[in-house]
Amino acid sequence: MDMDRAYDESATPAALDRTLNNSSDGVDMDAPVSVLSRSTVYHGAVFDVEDMRLALATANGGNIEIRRQVMRHAPCVVMLVHDEERDRYLLEREYRVGSDCFAYGLPAGLMDDGEDIEPAALRELAEETGVAPASNADVRFDHVGAFYSSEGMSDELAHIMVIHLRHWRSVPRHFDPDEHVESAWVDWNTLRSVRITASNSFIAIQHEEFRRITQR
Repeated sequence: MDMDRAYDESATPAALDRTLNNSSDGVDMDAPVSVLSRSTVYHGAVFDVEDMRLALATANGGNIEIRRQVMRHAPCVVMLVHDEERDRYLLEREYRVGSDCFAYGLPAGLMDDGEDIEPAALRELAEETGVAPASNADVRFDHVGAFYSSEGMSDELAHIMVIHLRHWRSVPRHFDPDEHVESAWVDWNTLRSVRITASNSFIAIQHEEFRRITQR
């Protein structure tokens, strides 16, 4: 194995895989993974937990059995919302049990079954903040990408975007019974100065920072 061998960035993905294979411990990462068993060990209101036994193929024709637990979670939308006329951004604060604090963040929420990304984002935005585009012509989506929140333990896929609003209107907010969210418009410097601990929110802010720098 040659761990010091440099990878040529102009090479193909297949060449990258061959370079990575130099450090293999025998697992064939070009072969599919087989599911030996799976069972739901927890069923909750927001997510389920599945216990899985998996077989990784090896280069010599055998397999290695591993065990994993995965959180089955609905996909979500994460939105950095930009008021273009005033050059302000929506900032939220709510209690987050994972970090055990009232955390700053961005509007976000779960997608319903069969729901498309953009309608889900506008629905969640209205429900959480009372903000809605004045018309279809007054909203522009800058899709940052879809990222797994923690791919080693969860299948939650976050669709991250920046929503630019030319004009917007206020609509009634609709919270779930146990949902308590504060929101306010802040300027760019204030947004960048607060401590954002959610990685998906930080990705959206970094994407917007790059846009602001390149469009100066």
